[in-house]
Amino acid sequence: MLRELRIENIAVIERADIRFDAGLNVMTGETGAGKSIVIDSIAALTGARVTRDLIRSGAERATVTGVFDRADAEAWLRDNELDDGDDSDELIVQRRITRDGKSSCRVCGNPVSAQQLRELGSGLLEIHGQNDGLQLLDEKRHLAALDRFAGLDLDPYREAYRTLCTLREEWERLNLDEEEKERLSLRLTEAVAELERAALRPEEREELTARRDLLRNAEKLTEALHIAAEALNGDEGALNGAQTAAWQCRHAAGFAPELGSAADTLDQAVFLLNDASETLRDFEESLSFSPEEYDRIEERLRELSRLERKYRRSLEDLPAYLDECRGRLEEISFSEERLQELDREITRQEKRCVALAEELRKERSRAAGRLASLIEKELHDLSMPAARFLVELTPLPEPGPVGLDSARFLLSANRGELPGRISRIASGGELSRIMLAMKQVLSRSDPVPTMIFDEIDTGVSGIAAQRVGEKLAELSGRKQVLCVTHLPQIAAMADRHAVIVKTEREGRTLTEVIPLDHLGRQREIARLHGGDNITETTLRSAEEQLGYAAEYKIQHQNKEKTNGSI
Repeated sequence: MLRELRIENIAVIERADIRFDAGLNVMTGETGAGKSIVIDSIAALTGARVTRDLIRSGAERATVTGVFDRADAEAWLRDNELDDGDDSDELIVQRRITRDGKSSCRVCGNPVSAQQLRELGSGLLEIHGQNDGLQLLDEKRHLAALDRFAGLDLDPYREAYRTLCTLREEWERLNLDEEEKERLSLRLTEAVAELERAALRPEEREELTARRDLLRNAEKLTEALHIAAEALNGDEGALNGAQTAAWQCRHAAGFAPELGSAADTLDQAVFLLNDASETLRDFEESLSFSPEEYDRIEERLRELSRLERKYRRSLEDLPAYLDECRGRLEEISFSEERLQELDREITRQEKRCVALAEELRKERSRAAGRLASLIEKELHDLSMPAARFLVELTPLPEPGPVGLDSARFLLSANRGELPGRISRIASGGELSRIMLAMKQVLSRSDPVPTMIFDEIDTGVSGIAAQRVGEKLAELSGRKQVLCVTHLPQIAAMADRHAVIVKTEREGRTLTEVIPLDHLGRQREIARLHGGDNITETTLRSAEEQLGYAAEYKIQHQNKEKTNGSI
């Protein structure tokens, strides 16, 4: 459940703190007051794309913070290793956008990626806008909705289908005509022979380049080493001087023991100078080379680069490519035997896919009737008394990614009409009600705790609006519901009501979100009925509507208790 939303410097909202409760939370306000900004801010907390255009003019950054019930995200916190044993029951999610276009996300103070935020958000809330009704027109989505309602586990089928596709791909790869097989075999044989002759090592270029650079500077190095060796080992070199000093100091320590530490230090210096002298000598010997060695290194480096260009792979990847060519050659050598084996495996896997798909079809057929019946009942309650809703299942000729079925929803909105595609029959207001009816039915098995409806009342008025309000109130008995609306019939059903108001202050436009008490709700519902012309009559009408809403919710709760739903 979303408990609290804090918005800072988003569009015309300088700062807003909005509290939400369980049940039906309604937001109303004039067109353009900023209701959509609140929804966009909540969407940002679910990982939706944000841009710097959202930042309020004159501000350097914008921030949205949401406080949710921690219990709704325990599994996600564990999976993302953010379950730090915090005893708090709050889950704090924050999204920040800066003027340079950068966005940062935090959950309980821990930085997370936008992808992680999307995964978290999908389990916290769903946002349904006016366009969600249009999604009903996309028949590609209908089967997925039916499967969700049926609670189908498609994983076994999908795994079997993936295996089938892999087998078919291998069969296609091996099923070559003789001429093509000969050409491919020749090309692979030449590649294997060339790469085997090359005897490649991934670290070879680095070693050769280092040796080449060393040889390029051999003359300068040799001169420097000669000078260093003379300074160490000459008649008056540092090594002889240190040895003499060490011997004399050790002799003197026989008369003055306090010189013993100095003698030890000099002995250590002699050891280190000897070690350095040997290192210089060994390094100088390694510089002995012929011009042919340098030429061989350059030729080898050119050969490595040629092979990389020819096979379009880096030196590090060429050994793996060699193994791939060997494996492909072996495949071709035994392709006839493998093709026969694949034919048998594909036949077995096709039978398995068909068997699993037929099980899915049985479940879908059973669920289709139940789904249609439940949605049809909801539509009748939503002032579509003659509506008939059907789920049409059509068999496919062969197994596909989701089985052997396609599905589409059909609707007859008026008595005497044959059911047809929703896109051809439903009006805008009917689309909103169909979508709400589906959400009413599907939400019973949906674990998401919060549902947000952004002006889904488009094209709805009168009795239909009243029924939409009642359905939202019923839905809020199972879920937390947030609703942005222009309809008084819906606003009257709210358990918590806030009005969004646009004002001006010091030449700047500001939007405020104001929670309403009972009298405030009465005036706002009167405004929704009659605009600025609020009279005693419209106020009485608003009070009557509030009274009816309270009575309806009590009756519905009692009915649910009687039916054992609560």
